[in-house]
Amino acid sequence: MSSDGLSADGLSSDGLSSDRVSGDGVSVAGLSGEASSGFRIWVVDDDPDLRQLLAEVLGNQGYQLRCLHDGQQLRAWLGRQRPDLLVLDLMLPGDDGLKLLRQLRDAGDDLPVLMLTARADGVDRIIGLEQGADDYLAKPFLPRELIARIEAIMRRRRLTPAGAPRIELEPIKFGAFCLDPASRRLRRDAVDIPLTSGEFSLLLALAERPHRPLTRQQLIDLARGPLSDTDCRSMDVQVSRLRRLLEDDPSRPRWIQTVWGHGYVFVPDGKPRH
Repeated sequence: MSSDGLSADGLSSDGLSSDRVSGDGVSVAGLSGEASSGFRIWVVDDDPDLRQLLAEVLGNQGYQLRCLHDGQQLRAWLGRQRPDLLVLDLMLPGDDGLKLLRQLRDAGDDLPVLMLTARADGVDRIIGLEQGADDYLAKPFLPRELIARIEAIMRRRRLTPAGAPRIELEPIKFGAFCLDPASRRLRRDAVDIPLTSGEFSLLLALAERPHRPLTRQQLIDLARGPLSDTDCRSMDVQVSRLRRLLEDDPSRPRWIQTVWGHGYVFVPDGKPRH
């Protein structure tokens, strides 16, 4: 394998030193990269070689790394600290990645999560997105792709395009909801509704264009960026998640309505389209 690739078993020809990181919660400070300085990433994977390799790759980009090997360690550390982003392997001993993700979302935690898996089955990706993952990456992968996906999540969370906070935009009100682009908050009757970065970006893309039917590809470009490899099925999953959060009856949506043969449309008054 070339030095540009990460395999499912974590092997590489990069010749990483063995004292860079262990799987016991060791923190690895970033070495460079002003844009990512101070950005905390936790990697949860039971493969020590892959943990070491990810720590090297991400550490060299300027991220602050903490590497953990299972859900028990993750829960213990979350009781004391909090990362900015979690890289979570699907196949873990004990509680797997999907169960850990579901526990986070059920607790109302919108911590950004990038899921990793050695499985090639697209069903796992859909399930991960349904549970609230911000993105999904299959092994083996290139380090550049991992970094690009992390940076895309960062942009959606707190930098510029797509769906980043924009102070000049007024809050968008519909029904009992208020979507605030500046604070990246969605509230219903003054109660916060946690959203992942992907869900927020998608809702903002729709809400900024009321009564305008948008294709799935347009929504992908607006919410995730024109270079995203998100597919239309994944976009349908994200819309379904938003409907479960917004709609009293998701099977008969008022706010995000389907335009058959085209895509979706945001209807701020909640009235049926004719």
